Amino acid sequence: MSKRALFAIAAGMIIVFAMIIAMVTTYRPTVRHEETNQLKPKPAPYQATTPRSHPTVVTLDSLAMGEKIKNQLNRHPKIIKIDHNGRDKSHYFNHEITVRFRKLPAVQEIKRIERAIDGKLINQFDHFFIFRSNSKTYLELHQYFESIPTVSYSEPNYIYLQNEIPNDLLYSRYQWNLPAIDTEAGWMLSRGKKGVTIAVIDSGVDLDHPDLARRLQTGYNVFTENNIPEDENGHGTHVAGIIASQPNNHEGVAGITWFNPIMPIKALNADGYGTSFDVAKGIRWAVDHGAKVINLSLGNYQPSTVLEEAIRYAYDRDVVLVAASGNDSTSQPSFPAAYPEVISVGAVNPDLSFASYSNYGNYLDVVAPGTNIASTFSHHRYAALSGTSMAAPHVTALAGLIRSLNPRLSNDEVKQIIIDTATDLGNSGKDPYYGYGLINVYRALELASRSS
Repeated sequence: MSKRALFAIAAGMIIVFAMIIAMVTTYRPTVRHEETNQLKPKPAPYQATTPRSHPTVVTLDSLAMGEKIKNQLNRHPKIIKIDHNGRDKSHYFNHEITVRFRKLPAVQEIKRIERAIDGKLINQFDHFFIFRSNSKTYLELHQYFESIPTVSYSEPNYIYLQNEIPNDLLYSRYQWNLPAIDTEAGWMLSRGKKGVTIAVIDSGVDLDHPDLARRLQTGYNVFTENNIPEDENGHGTHVAGIIASQPNNHEGVAGITWFNPIMPIKALNADGYGTSFDVAKGIRWAVDHGAKVINLSLGNYQPSTVLEEAIRYAYDRDVVLVAASGNDSTSQPSFPAAYPEVISVGAVNPDLSFASYSNYGNYLDVVAPGTNIASTFSHHRYAALSGTSMAAPHVTALAGLIRSLNPRLSNDEVKQIIIDTATDLGNSGKDPYYGYGLINVYRALELASRSS
């Protein structure tokens, strides 16, 4: 074949190829921008709302901040103060009341009540209602509702504060807490499971923190009643990080569990407090959505029936409940920690001495590391905080590991294993300062593996 013929064939092939390209370009279907966005993979269950920044260490002194909040509550004209022993105080809203009805009132009945109290229904879940009056005090509201036959009980809308005393130090090299409770040895037996969900009822969580984002499942915001429990305070993010900061990822700090998902429940506001109604609502939501363990790093010295009912609701459904004992160095029982269904946790220092801020008493079950605990914090940061709020999630994480290793164990059995394997500190046997002792991850998991 001549060179001229070869050239003609090649030219013809080029022309045909060009025509095919032109046809594809001409007839390519139009794809709208919003449709391409829908095709992009999205992280579940949360989408990052702020750009990630390089992890930083923050210096905090929220002990003073906590005292400031207490002083504001003490002076607030619409908040009533309960003096328990000359020092420890509880608070509630003077013009609000929590009401539990035996049967749900009709819309007409609600409107009649609102007219009678010169106020409004401001919140409700199940048979529990919060009413606020423009003119009547709590005592007047209580007297009115107690006269209604369909009312089971009424009580104040108590205010619950986070149990935290931060200081001004730290980073991951200060994670003395993990070896102190034999965490690394325990990891040889259990690192957790995705099927055992741990709920953190607190101020929410930094939803796109690089050390937590992959460990979060759908949570709840009791204030906005949606699934965006963003943390504006930092306390909840710190608590969640102690339990579940992703280990072995070259990022920040290591949590105690490797795989257990965190269910963030926002029941404390940006200032770090919420009400008994808010916390109870958060507990019930967590239970109804599959939580196996619940952490409550919050408290108040006044027992609340609405909170106690929520605690029993969770307990009766085989949920393990863990709560911080409080940070006022007092033997005044703190709730929910003092309820018998709850594992009550005090704090120890790095030398395993009793932390001077930690509450104590016969209701205390165990202690855990609580001083200078490095963990995640809001806005993609890390911080070291101190308090029984930091001690409680160590026990919560251990309960999650136990339930992951042996899901047949009941909540009572999990609690008993944690107690039976604690390292006795202080006076021999149970005492008011250390309870049954310092938790031990390895011994607890070893016993759980042998339990039927």
